[in-house]
Formats: sequence, structure tokens, C-alpha cells
Amino acid sequence: MHGANAENLVIKVPEGTVIKDFETGKVIADMSGENKRETILRGGKGGLGNMNFATPTMQAPKYAQPGQQGHELWVQLELKVIADVGLVGFPNVGKSTLLSRVSNAKPKIANYHFTTLNPHLGVVDLDGGAGFVMADIPGLIEGASQGIGLGHDFLRHIERCRVLVHVVDAAGTEGRDPIADIHAINAELEAYNPDLLKRPMVIAANKIDAVYSEDEDPVEILKQEFEPEGIKVFPISAVSGKGVKELLYAVYELLKTVNLDPVIFEKEFEIEYAGDRNLPYTVEQNEDGEFVVEGPRIEKMLGYTNLESEKGFQFFQKFLKENGILDELEAAGIKEGDTVRMYGLAFDYYK
Repeated sequence: MHGANAENLVIKVPEGTVIKDFETGKVIADMSGENKRETILRGGKGGLGNMNFATPTMQAPKYAQPGQQGHELWVQLELKVIADVGLVGFPNVGKSTLLSRVSNAKPKIANYHFTTLNPHLGVVDLDGGAGFVMADIPGLIEGASQGIGLGHDFLRHIERCRVLVHVVDAAGTEGRDPIADIHAINAELEAYNPDLLKRPMVIAANKIDAVYSEDEDPVEILKQEFEPEGIKVFPISAVSGKGVKELLYAVYELLKTVNLDPVIFEKEFEIEYAGDRNLPYTVEQNEDGEFVVEGPRIEKMLGYTNLESEKGFQFFQKFLKENGILDELEAAGIKEGDTVRMYGLAFDYYK
């Protein structure tokens, strides 16, 4: 008689979490910006006890309406960090060192030959109260867009960044070619999401304190390759701090040229609830001459109607009449004595 509602299940997630339908990959909700709380699934509709059907002539009716089961849904929770600027580059080029120098972030820094395993966020404060949030996006490897290594885990964090900073080892201390590295990472970004290459970019030619070549200046080679494309090159040393201030102010000026509204992923997936009055149904005649009635509205009705009781069966007949289903059966040519099938149940049709 007095059924109580179940407790709400509230799951707290970090800001920036995108909730997707597991099967389709479509976005259900983006927990960013003003969206602080979202109902992902509603519980099943409660039933009605027999006293709800009492009348002056029937004080204790034997009919009751059972409740419905709640919905189930597999979802994927994907965190896309919220940062204005993303540092991208191969492992061990100095991204973590740069972030730790210019912000309050404290990433673990060592001569790793693989990569930082998690993105780190830091707030960069400039003179006059200006500033922005910078993320050290873990090192990308060729094939990341196909999910090789932890590629997709890293690439998704770039999607909210408005400006990208390519950090390269200008000194080639690891034997890498900085120009080839930039082209390789741009190819991964394009394969993952072509729009990423439309974001403003700059190049931070790091480790200039370790450049000892007298024959050619690696920074000049980088400038000749990329500045004609509108991508400026800034020589820096993340260790000593040389050139870092110029890089940060250039990035801040770039940020002024882009839309600063939060990057929010639009809802793509709507969960259908059986309680919706406009749920569809179909009336068709099969090869055996039987009339088959199916659809979410019928399934919902059968789910909470007790057809074993006379009162329940009358309630179901009233539902069929009020929703126009009987009219549709007659329009389809049903005659007395014909069989109507609904989700494993068979009825003989009589007016």
C-alpha cells in the first residue's frame, strides 16, 4: 500500500567527463560548463496497490497494478580535460619540464623513453591578471589515431584545447628529427579529428641550451619549414627558462583570436522511456492470418497489467480501445474469432 521510492544512485565524475552510449558511441551528456548534474536513467514506474482501485461498492478490490522494471544502459565515461592550451610532442621532448616551470603543476619528470601516463593541468599566470590553463598532453606515438599504445587515451584530451603547442627537441639529443616529429604528430591529429589541424599552433623548439652544432641552426631550419605556413617557432629552454616568457605571451595573444566559449559536446543520444504517451506501435497481419500488435507502448502496458484478474483484463481492453488500437485492427480487416498476438500472448477477437 505504501511503496517507497528507492534511493537515487549519484555518481560523481570530474568536470569534463563525456558520457556516451557504449554501443553507438553517441553522446548522452557532457559534464562541463553549467551542466553540473544530469539524470542518465530513470527508475521503473511504481505500481498501484489494490486500494487505489477501491470504489463505494468494492471496498477491497482484488486487482492491483505491479510496478515496472527500471531501465538498464551500458555507458562509457570518457574524460576530456578542460584546458585552453595543449602541449603536444613525442615522449621526452620536455613538455612536463615546461609545464612545471610555467605553472603550479608538479608532474613527475625523468628521462622516460615512453611517456607521461596522465595529462597534467597547470594554470599559467601572466602579468596584469592574464593567464590560461595549459595541459601536458601525454606523448603521442605514430599510430596513436588507430589506438596503438595508449593513443586514443591521449588524443581525446586535445579536443577541448583551443591552441596547440608543438614541443620538439631542437637539439636532437635523442637522435630524433624535430621536423619529422611535427609532421608525424600532425598526421595523427588529422587522422583522429581533422578539425584539430584548424586550431592555431606554435612550435616550441626546446633544449636550445644543448645545441652544439656550428654548421646549421636547427631553429632556423624549423622556421624555414613551418613559418611560411603561419606556424611561428619559438626557441626555448624549459630547463633554464630562456625564451619561455616570449612563448607564453605569443600563446596568450593567439588565444584572444579564438572563441573562448567552453567546448561542449552536443547531446546525440536520447533515452526512450516506456512512460512516453507517444510511443509507437504497429498492427500487421502475418502469413498465418493472425494479427500482430507490437511496439514499446504495448510492451509497457503488458508489463504492468495483471491479465490474470478480470479487472486487469478489462483495464487492458479499455487501453486498446482508448488508444485506437481496436480501430486499427478493424481497419486492417480483423473479424470475430481471429487471433491477435502481442508479445507471446494470443487473444481471440470478439466485439
